Amino acid sequence: MSALTPSRALAFSALASVAALAAALVAQYQFDIKPCPWCVMQRGIFILIAVVSALGWLLQRFSAARVLSLLLVGALAVAGLVAAGYQHEVAAKLASCDMTFADRVLTALDLEARWPSVFMVTASCSEASAYTLLGQPYEIWSGLLFTLIALFSLLSVKHRRLNRR
Repeated sequence: MSALTPSRALAFSALASVAALAAALVAQYQFDIKPCPWCVMQRGIFILIAVVSALGWLLQRFSAARVLSLLLVGALAVAGLVAAGYQHEVAAKLASCDMTFADRVLTALDLEARWPSVFMVTASCSEASAYTLLGQPYEIWSGLLFTLIALFSLLSVKHRRLNRR
């Protein structure tokens, strides 16, 4: 029996995403790490991954729901990796991240007004790039977790397909 089952991948994705959100909120409210629009967008992606993973785990009896949730989690994780990469490579070098894609999405969804304790932007991207954890910017850690989630979800789909044969 392989350790990487769809059920375990979904549980890992849900728990890791909730842990990432909790770590971001602790960093913000206990250590005054101010989030930029791209940081906040990654929080939103982690929330989506947690919700989709939890639903997939709850509905895992239904093969189609399990596979669909794993593929959606993988796609969301890739989107998160792209957001973290963009933040690190482009947005961190901008004087302002106003009107970037992340800022426009947050504004369109009105997330700052709906859930300010999680989605309030309080720093520019260049300001946020100065914050590090163990010598690495936060978006690097976020990108690594998105990568793990994507790999686990997509490998577990492959595992499921191999076990069907």
